[in-house]
Order: sequence, then C-alpha cells, then structure tokens
Amino acid sequence: MKSKVPIYFLLFALTALFLGMFFGVTASFQYLLSEFLKDQIPFSKLRPFHVTSVISWIILCATGSIYFFLTYTEKFKLFSPLLAKLHFTLFLLTGAAIYFSFLFDYTEGREYFAFTPVLIVPILVGWLLFGVNYFKILYKNIKNWPVYYWMWGTGIVFMCYHLMEAHFWIFDFFRLNFIKDFTVQWKSTGSFTGSWNMLVYGISIYLMSKIKKNSEVATNKTAFFFYFLGLINLMFGWAHHTYLLPTQPWIRFVAYAISMTEWIVLASIIYNWKRSVLRIEKENHPMAYRFLLSTDLWIFLNIILALLFSIPAINFFTHGTHITVAHSMGTTIGINTTILFSALFFIAHQLNPKLKTDRKWVKRGFFSFNISLLFFWISLLIAGGKRSYWMYVSKEGLFSEMQDSLIPYYISFFIFGIAIFISLVIVAFPIFKAFLQKIKP
Repeated sequence: MKSKVPIYFLLFALTALFLGMFFGVTASFQYLLSEFLKDQIPFSKLRPFHVTSVISWIILCATGSIYFFLTYTEKFKLFSPLLAKLHFTLFLLTGAAIYFSFLFDYTEGREYFAFTPVLIVPILVGWLLFGVNYFKILYKNIKNWPVYYWMWGTGIVFMCYHLMEAHFWIFDFFRLNFIKDFTVQWKSTGSFTGSWNMLVYGISIYLMSKIKKNSEVATNKTAFFFYFLGLINLMFGWAHHTYLLPTQPWIRFVAYAISMTEWIVLASIIYNWKRSVLRIEKENHPMAYRFLLSTDLWIFLNIILALLFSIPAINFFTHGTHITVAHSMGTTIGINTTILFSALFFIAHQLNPKLKTDRKWVKRGFFSFNISLLFFWISLLIAGGKRSYWMYVSKEGLFSEMQDSLIPYYISFFIFGIAIFISLVIVAFPIFKAFLQKIKP
C-alpha cells in the first residue's frame, strides 16, 4: 500500500495557504482601521503569522508534490516510510510550536524566521530526513537524472545550509558587526528563496514533461543551462538586496545580471513547451495546463518589475515601499503558487482520473484569481510609487497626510485580496475533495 504521507503534506500545505491568506487579509484591513483587533493581535503580530504561513505553503506543497511524484507517479518505493512519517510529524508539530511562539511573543528571530531560534532545529532535522529518503530512492533507481531530479536534490541540500546560515546572527562574530550581520542576513534569506525556487521550478519542468509525455523538456541542453543558471542565481543573486550596504560594486552588478536571466530562461522553456503541447494533452490536464500558462504571464510581469528596481538608482527610491511588497506578492502568488496549483491539479487527476477539475465554476475561480491578483499587484505598485514620491521628490505635508492619500489603494488591495482568497477557495475545492477521499480509512 502506498504511503499517505504525500497527501498529508499537501493538505497541510493548503491549510497553511488559507491561514496565511486569512492573516494577510486581516493585516491589510488594519491599514484601513488601525484600531481593528489592535489590542488582541496587532499588525506586528499578524505579519509574521502571514509570512510564515505563506512560506510554509510553498515549502510544504513542494515537499508533498515531490514525495507524490516519486512514489505515486514514478512508482518508487520510499527508502524509509518511517523517516517520511517522522518528517511530516516534525513539520506539523514545529508549525504548531511556531504559531505558539508568535502568539506568546517569543519572536526574537529574524525576517522570515521570526520565531524563537530553537525551533529551527526540528526543521533542519526534517530536511535531513527528506534528503536521506530522496537521495536513497534516486541512487537505487535512476542513473541519468533528468534536470528536475538535480533541481530537487540541489534545493534540499542548499535548504539545509541556508536555514543554518540564516541563524548565524546568534554568534557574536556576526551579530557584533553591523555590516557583516546584515550582509549575511540578506544573503541567507535571498538564497533561502533560491532554494525553494529550485524545488518549485523543478516541479514545473516535471509537470511539463509529464503532461506532454515527453522527457526531452527535462533532458535537453536548455533545461540544464537553466539549472546551472538557477544554481548560480541561488548562490549569488541575493546581492542586489544589499545595495544600501557598503559592499563591493562588482558584487551588485554580477548579482543584477544573474538575477535577471533566470526567469527569462524559465519563461522561454514554458513558452516553447506551450507551443508543442497537443490538444489531447491539454484536455487530459486542463487546469494544470492553465496554471502553467498563468505562470508564464506572471514571470513576464515580474521580470519587468525586477529589472527596474534591481537598477541601483531606482532601487534607492523603491526600497522599503509597497513596490517591494508587490514584487514579493507577484513571485510568491503569481509564480510559485500558480506552479504549485498546477501540481495539485495534476496530482488530483492522478488520484482520481474521473474527477472533474475543469467545471465552469472552477474555471471562473481561476480567471477571477488572475484578474484579482493583477489589480492587487497594481494597487501595491501605485501605493509604493506615491509613497516614494512623497519621501524623495515632493517632501510636502505630514506623514499622516501622505498615509491618508493612500487609503483608496489600501481599500483596493484589501478588496482584491479578499477576491484572491475566495477565488483560490473555489479552485481548491475539487483538490481537497480528491485528497480527502484518498486518506479515508
């Protein structure tokens, strides 16, 4: 009997997604009514709840998808089902502990890891268990790895290192030197993002090869060029986040050049794959196909934005404004989430080939999601632009007056945030149904 651990991971991931969106919508409402739940759960508490939940969605869904593809689609036996169960249990209990850490103000961590630092230990153990299972499975069964196996393996290894690196600030050698401390902090968080991108982008290439039923998309030279480019990006692309620190100029220029090329290659791969997919293949996986096409759109939009604010002169004006938030939302929702929903629909179809995933209301949810996300994204860009103009150009009026002028845009991204939430609930319904049917005793 096949392990149900992959399905548990995916259900856990969807739960994290909707909790993260709930926290995000509540936090955005506090922009409009600053006194809303201020005494019970202020914005300073809501933000780590939101950020951690959304990151957990990406990582848990990527992990569950990889487990599923290896055991259900490729039909490999887990090296150790016990280690996989322990991996899930550790992540589940640690997730609950992180929420308690936030709730009771044990938030002495940094950035994406605001929780009490001791909780990184079980997370690292979970990744090590995942790595043991992953490499033992492939070592026994695969000789010439397609690119997605390399990407997943690289993501797992670098995830372990950068989770540790993100906590180097604990040591006085780093913490007592401001420049060193901030450089390592931004490097680790940037490379942490690159590590999960390895997992997620590997999933996108896996899906393209399976939907088309042709492994060439995962074995050709372009795919491996993309892998090595992504690897370089993971190791060096973080540096454009440190423009405000007195680092060497060449580091910034190299990082800028590298970070701009990765998405372009991925967009090229998806575009060429889209042109070659046959009609029957689209019909077999309609929603998985649509979400991959949606990914292509959001890659294009975010390339434009990233190209602009990675230029040092522009970065100076955009840093710390809602333009940065628009970029992070555009990538985590527009790129990572669309790839992962493509994977979820593919998996739901694998579990139940008769499941109708392309009903009219699911399609409407999909289109509503993309339209809402577009207006949400534009609202953040305008709000960020107006704030930057006040800070660096006009410098007129009080800060409170500038904030009041942004209220229409706060209303806008609050409304469209709710629309994204509702749209994804609609889209996720058949997926939940397929998963719950699978885990029934």
